[in-house]
Amino acid sequence: MDFESFTLLAATDDLGVEPAARADADGLELRMDFADEPLAQLDAYDGDLPILVTNRPTWEGGEAADTASRLDTLEAALEHDAVTAVDLELAALEGAGDHNAGRVADAARDRDATVVVSTHNFESTPDRDAIVSRLDRACNQGDVGKMASTAQSPDDVLAMLGATRELTAAGEQVATMCMGSAGRHSRAVAPVYGSRIGYAPVDPADATAPGQYDLATLRTLVGQLQSDG
Repeated sequence: MDFESFTLLAATDDLGVEPAARADADGLELRMDFADEPLAQLDAYDGDLPILVTNRPTWEGGEAADTASRLDTLEAALEHDAVTAVDLELAALEGAGDHNAGRVADAARDRDATVVVSTHNFESTPDRDAIVSRLDRACNQGDVGKMASTAQSPDDVLAMLGATRELTAAGEQVATMCMGSAGRHSRAVAPVYGSRIGYAPVDPADATAPGQYDLATLRTLVGQLQSDG
């Protein structure tokens, strides 16, 4: 996955959903921090869809302990041919955790896998300039800069969309979305402004972030908006 155009990922902790995801997804996001035996799942995987692996630490909204083994698991995942992208936290690459997250980025590049560098704000959405600044730092660390923040109002969504368009026009690859009820529609609209990645569960009961649409609904919404454009 190179994310040169919009890519819709089925977000899951169970690679067994792959057959059900094929009709609407371009790939899978395996949330290793939520999964049972994620490396064993990868060993057994024989699906068609490529995989982005995420092993989110607790300090960034995930469930993985902040230890070196979290990064070891990501490196091990990259040894699987189906894994063509990895998500790493901007804060980890800039020094948080002190476990050398850069080694995972190096391993990904050695295997021609894409590095998505992510940052989250589960409380609010900063202003447009702050979003641009943070995404620019993420883009400097990886191939795609990703930001998800919690919207409290439509103005927050406008700030995210404006930043998305600004960076896309400057030639950067970004993935953006606003979480929560006020920001839910951004998941469908942001690709119009240049966002390269969408995340959605096959079953809405299995959402991995606040405000996610189910996979089929998001594919339909994004498709309709892109064709209207």
